[in-house]
Amino acid sequence: MSRKKRVRKQRRVQPDSKYNSIKLAKFINRVMLNGKKRIAEKIVYSALDCLAKEVKENPLVSFDKAVSNVVPLMEVKSRRVGGSTYQIPMEVRPERGLTLAMRWIVAHSRKRSGKPMMECLSSELVEAYNLSGTSVKKKEDTHKMAEANKAFAHFRW
Repeated sequence: MSRKKRVRKQRRVQPDSKYNSIKLAKFINRVMLNGKKRIAEKIVYSALDCLAKEVKENPLVSFDKAVSNVVPLMEVKSRRVGGSTYQIPMEVRPERGLTLAMRWIVAHSRKRSGKPMMECLSSELVEAYNLSGTSVKKKEDTHKMAEANKAFAHFRW
């Protein structure tokens, strides 16, 4: 029997002011550094405008498609069985998948250098929309790792 208790969600995120989207508000919070939310909003909204110009679609729809292209379906978790540690493939819950996708997009756009953050973020979103780029590669690597360790799936509990 597990000693961990189920964690209940206590905090609800308010939708963003421009598009009234909770997913976009969470993304703005992910981009925010040192509590500077207005700066994060400027960065995200300008990146969405660039994304909409690039793909010629509604900014919110194109953002949803870009993020959903990065959401992983499977991941590996370490499990200690009989003195050795196995990487066990597990399905990803939708909330965790969305969180991972946003985290990967922001992290890979921060790694790009030489340009302002809004340009890096918009180019990362465009690449995620087109199923290319580093965040989509991270998703594919996660899926490959889960596929490679499929033999240990019977240790799941």
